[in-house]
Amino acid sequence: MLDVVIIWDWLAFAVRWLHVITAIAWIGSSFYFIALDLGLRKVPHLPVGAHGEEWQVHGGGFYHIQKYLVAPENMPEHLTWFKWESYSTWLSGAALLMIVYWAGGELYLIDQHKADLTLWQGIAISAASLTIGWLVYDRLCKSGLAERPTLLMVLLFVLLVIMGWGYNQIFTGRAMMLHLGAFTATIMTANVFFIIIPNQKIVVADLQAGRTPDAKYGKIAKLRSLHNNYLTLPVIFLMLSNHYPLAFATQYNWIIAALVFLMGVTIRHYFNTMHARGGNPIWTWPATVLLFLAIIWLSIIGGPEQADYDAEEARAPTAFEAQFAQADGFEDVTDIVLGRCSMCHAREPGWDGIAHAPKNILLETPNEIARAAQQIYLQSGVSKAMPPANLSWMEPEERALIRDWYKRATDTAS
Repeated sequence: MLDVVIIWDWLAFAVRWLHVITAIAWIGSSFYFIALDLGLRKVPHLPVGAHGEEWQVHGGGFYHIQKYLVAPENMPEHLTWFKWESYSTWLSGAALLMIVYWAGGELYLIDQHKADLTLWQGIAISAASLTIGWLVYDRLCKSGLAERPTLLMVLLFVLLVIMGWGYNQIFTGRAMMLHLGAFTATIMTANVFFIIIPNQKIVVADLQAGRTPDAKYGKIAKLRSLHNNYLTLPVIFLMLSNHYPLAFATQYNWIIAALVFLMGVTIRHYFNTMHARGGNPIWTWPATVLLFLAIIWLSIIGGPEQADYDAEEARAPTAFEAQFAQADGFEDVTDIVLGRCSMCHAREPGWDGIAHAPKNILLETPNEIARAAQQIYLQSGVSKAMPPANLSWMEPEERALIRDWYKRATDTAS
């Protein structure tokens, strides 16, 4: 019979899959329309109100596309709205955040070395912080800075850097990266929900009523859409960053995140310029490479220190850790983990080719082993995912001991 932990892990997988699918749909449509918009050609004999046109070939057929900068003279009978991709991505991402970082907060969200927070306090900060970015950003956009788009982008970048630093003061490095991505994605989806779609609906309503639409609504929506375009690549990196401890599990992870935003700007500027047939901004390539080299350097100099290890050994276990540390069989499991897993899951891994512990899961102290109980159970007890290829020769009897220990601990807690 499946236990709750296994069902919960499959639920996380299903939501993650949904999030990836909807994100592909949103990002794909966003990139397509930006490229289309920048590639429009002004040709003679365009219909009244048309801004430009483009001929494209795909899938064995030709497409003739025309864009109306404000609106066509008459409302078309059929109109496709591109909004559900954004909404579905945000909603599935929010659900995944709750499953992984709220329900699994003892392991992935709270860092007791940084801030003495309860899980519920961490969750409250997590939820409340996601709204701050949109409120500040929206206020900036409506303050007159829309007429100074470069300055507006600089201020948005400063806001993101401040939030990255702030998250890093209380959350784990992994949670910092993920929350900064969710913070940015919330701004992007709110742009669609509160600005882009409502403005488009105003234009549609004017057409249906026989009124001439005001061009300002399209201009406002286009600015927000452009911001979303430049934020997309950094958000993708931040959402995938949990696979790369060299990025999130180092002292300067928040600076690394800031540089990733700058890389997103240089990369998108290159492609946007190319799509607009504005030349070949080759300078963006060396700029991107230099930013990436700076990230590599920061990951090297920001590695773990002995003081971190000493603090962990001296720290009293949390109630969550004590639940598993006090269960029968914990000493046996500790010996198994130290012998089969800790050569990689260490502050200074002893396995050739591994610079940081996989996903920054450290298994060197009893507290750390107890904190990672669920992952040890799933990865080494229920499945044979760890050790990879069973390189450290974990025996079936040892996996059974892990399963028995975890079930005793959870049965006692319930």
